[in-house]
Order: sequence, then C-alpha cells, then structure tokens
Amino acid sequence: MSDGSRPAPAHAGSPAAPGRSAVVVGGGLAGVTAALALADAGVHVTLLEGRPRLGGLAFSFRRGDLTVDNGQHVYLRCCTAYRWFLERIGGTALAPLQDRLDVPVVDAAKPEGRRLGRLRRDPLPVPLHLGRSLAAYPHLSLAERAAVGRAALALKGLDLADPALDTQDFGSWLAAHGQSARAVEALWDLVGVATLNAVAGDASLGLAAMVFKTGLLSDPGAADIGWARVPLGELHDRLARKALDSAGVRTEVRARVTSLSRNGDGSWNVRVPGETLRTDAVVLAVPQREAHGLLPPGALDAPERLLRIGTAPILNLHVVYDRTVLARPFFAALGTPVQWVFDRTDASGLRAGQYLAVSQSAARDDIDAPVAVLRERYLPELERLIPGTRRAVVEDFFVTRERTATFAPVPGVGRLRPGARTRVPGLYLAGAWTATGWPATMESAVRSGVGAADAALSALGRPRPRHLFEFEEAA
Repeated sequence: MSDGSRPAPAHAGSPAAPGRSAVVVGGGLAGVTAALALADAGVHVTLLEGRPRLGGLAFSFRRGDLTVDNGQHVYLRCCTAYRWFLERIGGTALAPLQDRLDVPVVDAAKPEGRRLGRLRRDPLPVPLHLGRSLAAYPHLSLAERAAVGRAALALKGLDLADPALDTQDFGSWLAAHGQSARAVEALWDLVGVATLNAVAGDASLGLAAMVFKTGLLSDPGAADIGWARVPLGELHDRLARKALDSAGVRTEVRARVTSLSRNGDGSWNVRVPGETLRTDAVVLAVPQREAHGLLPPGALDAPERLLRIGTAPILNLHVVYDRTVLARPFFAALGTPVQWVFDRTDASGLRAGQYLAVSQSAARDDIDAPVAVLRERYLPELERLIPGTRRAVVEDFFVTRERTATFAPVPGVGRLRPGARTRVPGLYLAGAWTATGWPATMESAVRSGVGAADAALSALGRPRPRHLFEFEEAA
C-alpha cells in the first residue's frame, strides 16, 4: 500500500465503466450484498473489512479438529433477500429449507413420555395451515389454544405501517388480547425470542407484529426453517469471497477504515492505514456505534440517535459428547433455561460422538457468567431434556458470546433507525440496524445492503440490475 491518494481500483477483468467507483466499508452480510449489487451494475467496488474474514457476526472458527459457528443462525422461507443472497453466492444447496415447518417442542416440566409437542403446518391456506397443529398442541390448554387463535387473527389485522405500533410493547398487547403467561412462554416467546432477541414484554409491537404476520400469517410456507449444513464461514466468507472476486470486487481484509471525508468535487476519501482511496460513493456497512464514529458532520439530522440504539446479547453453549445422544436435528424447549438445541456434528467435521449447540437469545442474565457456572447450570438441564446424555461423557464444553449480537428491538427503536440515504450526497448506510422494517436478522442485513446499493446506483446513474431485486417481487 502507498501513502498517496488514488482511485479505488477495480479487480482485473471488471466490466465497470470508467469513473464510477464505490467503497463499501464492512464485510458482513450487508456490506457483501452492497458490494455485489454495485458490481453487478457495473460499478468499480472496493470492499474493506477490518477483521481477517468476511461474514460479520455470522462466522466460523477452528477449535482443534472442529469448525465451529459462533452461533446458530437460521432463516425462514419468507426471508426472500437472504435466499437471494445464498443463490447469488452459490450456497443455496448448502443451507436448505425444511419441506414443511416442523418444530419439536419439549417441555422438561412434564413427565417423560408426555413431553413432546410439535408446531407444524399443513398444506392448507392461511390461517388453516396451522389449525390442526394448534388444536393438538399439548403445551397449552384448550382455552389457551382458542385464545391464541383469536390473538393471531387480531395480529393479522394490524397495519404494519402504523407508527403507533412501535411505541407499544408486545407483551402488553398479548395480555390485552387474553394471552396467559403460559401461552406467552409456550408459543409467542418460543418464536419471538429466537427471532427478535427479546421477550415479549421488551419487544416493540411493530417488530413483533412484522415477525408473526410475515412468518406465520402471510403464506402457508413462510415459516419453513432453513439452516446451514456447513460451517457459516463456508457460506459467508469462502463462497462470498469467490462471488466478489468473480464480480470484479477488490476485497481487503484487516483493513480498518479510520476516517471518511468529502472532497470539493463531490468525491470521497476513505482512509485506511497506509492508503487513501478516492471514490464516487461510500456505503458504510458497520455497526451503529462504529458508523457514528465515522460519519462526517451533517450526514444525519440527529446522529446521536445511533448511540441510542441499544444492543442485545446472544450466548451459545457448545457440548461435545462421546456418543450420539439426539436423533433429531433440532428442538425447542420449555420448562427449562434451555431455549433451542441444534445438532452440529456433521457441519463441524466431528467424526465420532455428537456435537450439540445450545442457542440462548436475550441472554443478559448469562452472557458474562463464567464457563464453569454455565456448565454447572446447563449440563443438568440437557440431561433432563435428552435422556441419552445421561450415559454419555462430555468431552468438551465451551461458550461463545456475542454481547452486541443484535440491536435491542425495544419500543421506540423504529424512530432511531436511519434509512440508507444520508444528507451528504454519495454516502449511504447499511446494516441490520438500519430501517429495513425487519428485526436484526440475516434477512435485515441483506435487505439493507440492497437498499444502500439501490440508493447509490440511482445517484451514480447506473441501472438497477433486475435480477438483484427479484426477491422483492417474490415477497
């Protein structure tokens, strides 16, 4: 690298037209999406990522012979943008969807043999697709099931465009619509905690309504679950880099941006140690606090709002047993601190025994607990839930912590989330925390990258690549 200022170059063989360039700051899903979208439209793109890898907070690492995901990530059939992303990088077959929604739910408080219930759909129109499952759901009483049905119909009638929804909390709304504490635990929070990273009482009604209306009340197959059968790094780093290279994007890791500034001619300077890149447009695809630190004066009307977007943690517990203890690929749990358990044996490369990942969202009480305390607390719970573990030897137990895994979806957060465009021409924002209408998910990240790229392409006078926006039509 040199100390002088120079244009952000294109990768060899780039189809981009001269004089149109962009720098994307951040190599998470939002940044990779924005870079691909811009390059597909013929823009010279440089992607800068401070970490030694791409993928943001959906990544993998090595631990001995295992390849470990930092946390369990899933998506739904209604996540049309993330599905587009998987197709764009050639990863669709590596993260398949269920043929039909089917979630085993185990209640540890019930006698063994009577603990299993299922949430699954039938090939029927909404809302009949969940009718039989709800009617037979053993973790709620008959009266609670009827009340859930009435609340679901009321939820379906909410207008997601109504800003008043963001001022209310979901828990109060559920209570006002006859939902018992048991119904909240066994159904609403079962889904909501995993998707919102907050319990109902701490979540914006607007975001909760969006999740349930889109995932459960829009299309019969909308909530079918997909997850990676390979390490996340295979998708979000290796395949993403391959796609970026093929698109002509120059990708630099270990390249932390220190400042942005606008030149008198409207171009931008993007500074990293040892180099200054000059470019026509910048997409800032980093977490909100980092974005706040890089924003030039006047970029947002109230930049301090970014600092008021709180964060929420996610904790993952990783347990390797000396034998197979669980026959199903995953399950959700009630009557226990354990939330969701996934079998990661094949994906991790483990050749003997079984590796389970326990995903704990909204984990403020446990996020800083010592590993020994977590081991003492959770291994007995897994023995309660999974009989096979009682005869097994724990060969490894370790923890991954994401203290700022998502933005906190509290009431009022909607007015704090900025859109893709800033007040300064040529500067755009991306990230799951921006105003996508979605909670902090992989879907939100990809949508934000598309939105930022769309805004930049409009300003650069480049046409919208039709294939990029096909997911909007699918939605």
